[in-house]
Amino acid sequence: MKQTFIILISALLVYTIIPTLIIRLFGIGVYKRGTGEQPIALTFDDGPDAEFTPLLLDLLKKYNIKGTFFVLGRKAEKYPDLIQRMHNEGHLVGIHNYVHWSNALMSPKRVREQVNKTANVINRIIGEKAFYYRPPWGVINLFDFFLMKQFRMILWSVIVGDWKSSGGKQKIKQRLLSKLRGGAVIVLHDSGQTFGADRDAPAYMLEALNEFIIEALYTGYCFQRVDEKRAA
Repeated sequence: MKQTFIILISALLVYTIIPTLIIRLFGIGVYKRGTGEQPIALTFDDGPDAEFTPLLLDLLKKYNIKGTFFVLGRKAEKYPDLIQRMHNEGHLVGIHNYVHWSNALMSPKRVREQVNKTANVINRIIGEKAFYYRPPWGVINLFDFFLMKQFRMILWSVIVGDWKSSGGKQKIKQRLLSKLRGGAVIVLHDSGQTFGADRDAPAYMLEALNEFIIEALYTGYCFQRVDEKRAA
């Protein structure tokens, strides 16, 4: 029993834990922030969502801000009009797997199927190849390094726990402002339907984001898509 446990832990270390630490701590092979002189990148995961994504798009349009959406292929198929709207309004559409499964729990073949299937869905809708990829939870497996030959992997430098409703708007806003830096890559979530998220959490995110944008613009910051930024 003990030997089996040791083998299991060793396999997990090699397959997912060490590779994930390499990209999360050291940023090897991924993009997670720009220089202090660069604009901020707003990125959004887990959508599109029929209720909250239109409200988010309205908010970004109000301030003429272009963001990056890492979408789930299954939801993109369900709401192609929202993917098309993202594209039409100048936002970047990226990949967040076909369903919200962790790469740590899938075989290399299954991960590739998830990524390529989502890329094909996006291409059918907007007529452009999706090149940017964010793995769910920022977790990868060892073989995902080979994906970097085909896709640009994007992580983040700012994460604020906006998938939970506790603390409401104020918690999210305070965390965003406390980490307000040039070149930041901020991850937020426009859907509360994934595992561990609260269904109404995006409502608080939207309120906080509106106030955060106002303060960021007032203090001289600006915003860009991740493909308009260069890695530090």
